[in-house]
Amino acid sequence: MEDVIGYVHSVETGGIVDGPGLRYVVFTTGCPLRCLYCHNPDTMKMKSGTETSAYALLKDIATYRDYFKAGGGGLTISGGEPMAQKEFLKVLMWGARQMGVHVTVDTSGYMHKNLDDETLKLADLYLLDIKSFLPQTYKKVTGVEIEPTLQFAKRLEALGIDVWIRFVLVPDLTDDLENIEGVAKFCSELSNVKRVDVLPFHKMGEHKWQEMGKKYELSETRQPELEETEAARDIFRKYGLKTY
Repeated sequence: MEDVIGYVHSVETGGIVDGPGLRYVVFTTGCPLRCLYCHNPDTMKMKSGTETSAYALLKDIATYRDYFKAGGGGLTISGGEPMAQKEFLKVLMWGARQMGVHVTVDTSGYMHKNLDDETLKLADLYLLDIKSFLPQTYKKVTGVEIEPTLQFAKRLEALGIDVWIRFVLVPDLTDDLENIEGVAKFCSELSNVKRVDVLPFHKMGEHKWQEMGKKYELSETRQPELEETEAARDIFRKYGLKTY
């Protein structure tokens, strides 16, 4: 497979929250969503990233193979939205697979039609962000429709690819009981969901919005209490889902 040049925001070589084990995380740029709580708004525009060779990244990833084998880690491709750069994503996944490195893709699934089934199957695991379940809430949070994400979840089930679901709990935005129940019920009906991470809202990216001269819409939104986050997790557990 030929080399491809892509746009990369940054690389993290000791990631522990972006898939199993120790992760080499590539943050690509370009994303069609405009999530209100995005903590990397500087990845929204594709050409805000640095032009990078996929082969150069793979050469660097190869130096970590022993660590991956010892700790069960691997490569995670995140963003932005990795599927916005489908050829770059494909080469990274293919190259990692050639080296026997576990591949995870962190995505909203919104652009899944960019990738054919054979390309999707190059990943061992998808971290699928379901920002909300109620269509109006999802549109308010992301600026786009929810249906492509739900279609993608079902497509991964049909392909038999493992999924970890991510849901961000935002007070007065995504914390409505009907909304949480909707996500939980949907996930419980998929045979390939291995875990659900309920992530409490935070404002770590607010300063980036300010530096970019953009208004941060959630500046007055509080972070959820531990008890609220646990209550949301309990809803997922009620549906038989392994939840953190």
